[in-house]
Amino acid sequence: MSYAVKEVFKTLQGEGAQAGRAAVFCRFTGCNLWSGLERDRATAQCSFCDTDFVGMDGTGGGRFASAESLTEAIVAEWGASTDRRYVVLTGGEPLLQVDDALVAALHRRGFEIGVETNGTQAAPAGIDWICVSPKADNQIVLTHGDELKLVYPQADAEPARFEHLDFHHFFLQPMDSADADANLAATIAFCTENPRWRLSLQSHKMIGIR
Repeated sequence: MSYAVKEVFKTLQGEGAQAGRAAVFCRFTGCNLWSGLERDRATAQCSFCDTDFVGMDGTGGGRFASAESLTEAIVAEWGASTDRRYVVLTGGEPLLQVDDALVAALHRRGFEIGVETNGTQAAPAGIDWICVSPKADNQIVLTHGDELKLVYPQADAEPARFEHLDFHHFFLQPMDSADADANLAATIAFCTENPRWRLSLQSHKMIGIR
């Protein structure tokens, strides 16, 4: 299959358990919970999304005809070093496109593979780090993984709904909105009283990187 990619870029992971780690981000076009168009935001199932995943016009973006060609673009962005190669497959919703062929091609080139997903799509085998970020009352298909990262607060997505799921880490991340200060205070208060949950901050925004 071919892959529609918004952008490919190297940076530091800004959120969650892998925060601070060098990574190539491969952002796929498209999502099953929002079109990405502002005219549809009010009726979207994920109306607070802060990511542009529409089109293929970002840095390094485009239509890739094969898993090998996309992997080569990721290798080129990482650079010559083969030490601790790490790629984050994100979106949009990356699991609408990520398949066995891409996982195999990335592993052949020595990459550890992370995925950031809303959890509504099944994942191919072999992904090394699965981060699920549930959105509202959508049914979660991926019920186990490495990290559950819940944007907080969300209507119909109280933390207690997800505590039975099989994840190693549970993070609450304050919603970045007009109420950001209040959301941060509420998240801190919740994590303080519920120590299973840890605070995740979008450190890349704080330090001015992508």
